[in-house]
Amino acid sequence: MDLLMLGDAVTASEQGSEFFSNLTPPVQIALLVGALSFATAVLVSVTAFTRIIIVLSFVRRALSTQEIPPNQVLMGLSLFMTMFVMAPTFEAIHSNAIVPFMESAKPVEDGGEPAAEFGLDDAVSASVVELKSFMILNTRTDDLALFFDLSNTPPPSERLDTPLKIMVPAFIISELKTAFIMGFCIYIPFLLIDLVVSTILMALGMMMMPPVVVSTPCKLLLFVLVDGWQLIAKALVSSFASA
Repeated sequence: MDLLMLGDAVTASEQGSEFFSNLTPPVQIALLVGALSFATAVLVSVTAFTRIIIVLSFVRRALSTQEIPPNQVLMGLSLFMTMFVMAPTFEAIHSNAIVPFMESAKPVEDGGEPAAEFGLDDAVSASVVELKSFMILNTRTDDLALFFDLSNTPPPSERLDTPLKIMVPAFIISELKTAFIMGFCIYIPFLLIDLVVSTILMALGMMMMPPVVVSTPCKLLLFVLVDGWQLIAKALVSSFASA
């Protein structure tokens, strides 16, 4: 019976592959683009990416360096820092979802024992559990309570049983709040430099000179002397709770 079910699963997978390969190239491209768009939404909604990119954007604005570093550099740095922070979660998904699913999809050799049945639904469920575990650790209780109240849903006895329709928006709101708090803390020393420079220029009677012309080099010098990028990276990685 298990062999028959495994054979049906392999056959369904092969039929899905044949169906995709038989589609016209424009339809295949449309499906791939749609999948990439969904992947981008997942990246922003359920990972550490949102907090990291917002904090790095605050750093650039606080330094008054306009488009330096460029957006591509910030996006790349945010992406790889997200991969670093999410590495334990991705490894757990690989071990608990992807590997069992691939093993169950392998054809059974003659005389071999069939692998335990582990379908696509099981793989998705295991992946969702691992993502929920990460989000729960980094979501404020007040934010969860807000969306439970808005949906008129009683909170479950176990936080891991929280539905995604509540967990994801609560996680995003919590990430935004944390990112803005970190951005405020980053702004304070640079704001003080702006105030000091403006006061000195007014005292010297140089009211026509924009303060940013003098304060920007001072900010850059301070940022380099304290090894600012290292401090920012350490603060960002340390701000995420892990199991």
